Amino acid sequence: MSDTLSLDHYRLLGRSGLRVSPLALGAMTFGTDWGWGADEPEARRIFDTYVDRGGNFIDTANQYTDGSSERLVGRFAADRRDRLVLATKYTLPLRPGDPNSGGNHRKSLVRSIESSLQRMQTDYIDLLYLHAWDFTTPVEEILRAMDDVVRAGKVLYVAISDAPAWQVSRMQTIADLRGWSPLIALQIEYSLIERTVERDLIPMARELGLGVIPWSPLASGVLTGKYSRADLDIGGGTAAAVGTRKNVAAANGALTERTLAIAEEVKAAAAEIGKSPAQVALAWTLLNPAVTAPIIGARTVAQLEDNLGALDVVLSDDQRARLEAASAIEPGFPHEFLARPLTRAVMFGDVRIAPRR
Repeated sequence: MSDTLSLDHYRLLGRSGLRVSPLALGAMTFGTDWGWGADEPEARRIFDTYVDRGGNFIDTANQYTDGSSERLVGRFAADRRDRLVLATKYTLPLRPGDPNSGGNHRKSLVRSIESSLQRMQTDYIDLLYLHAWDFTTPVEEILRAMDDVVRAGKVLYVAISDAPAWQVSRMQTIADLRGWSPLIALQIEYSLIERTVERDLIPMARELGLGVIPWSPLASGVLTGKYSRADLDIGGGTAAAVGTRKNVAAANGALTERTLAIAEEVKAAAAEIGKSPAQVALAWTLLNPAVTAPIIGARTVAQLEDNLGALDVVLSDDQRARLEAASAIEPGFPHEFLARPLTRAVMFGDVRIAPRR
């Protein structure tokens, strides 16, 4: 990064006028219901530290820590609600055994919003995400339901998370053509160990006006450097996503020989500039111009303070090149095919056309 940032160095979120901090505070760690989160007093300290520094972008979801996350966010935000951008999500089921209590459809969306408003003790949600694509609900149903809740004033902006690029681009096009509320943000996993989104999702977001909000930019803690090869033998990646953060990292595939090798390169760069590995890993995500605000999820104030230090990190061209070489992915088809000299010669003759950046 050529310039350092601060939490009150606000950025526009996608194709909107909404201003948000360059790091979002993730509230999935608020509450101990899942076995590894922050209790209410510590969550309050984390929240207050972030907001007191100028941070205004809070990320939660309807079922994070079984609803405790939204309840705590609402409690902490009560006396400064209007200065904050509260983002939550719908899709996760509200009631076990009820097939309509989750999913992307209108009934799920409407009831989830009502429950979220009650838990957060507010009368509007700044940003509502579809949490994950269900491969079932027609996009027109989703988009019209989203537009309805925006027109009703219960939601101000809509967005999407964890969905295929082709489906998101289709939805955005339909919304534009029909005059419905557009998607303004795309929340996706993005880090030095998960760069496959650079193939299609991130270029799509830039083209269609969605600000990219990376989740797990520290790869379940792997990029902080706290794990070693001794941590690989914990059940072959079959551990449930409860109990410890190491269980989560193993279960979601973040803890492997490859990811530990990338973490070593992060540690080396951090040592060279006197920063922590977490700060370097977060700073790298901010180098991508499509990224608006990575989500930081801390369980202690000390972790939050360390993460916020990413805004002061400046990586050299050499350090960036080494990090990207260690984490490189294959572009795949059609990207590799279209970049081949033979393809370009056949398609475009001797004309040299620089790709748009």
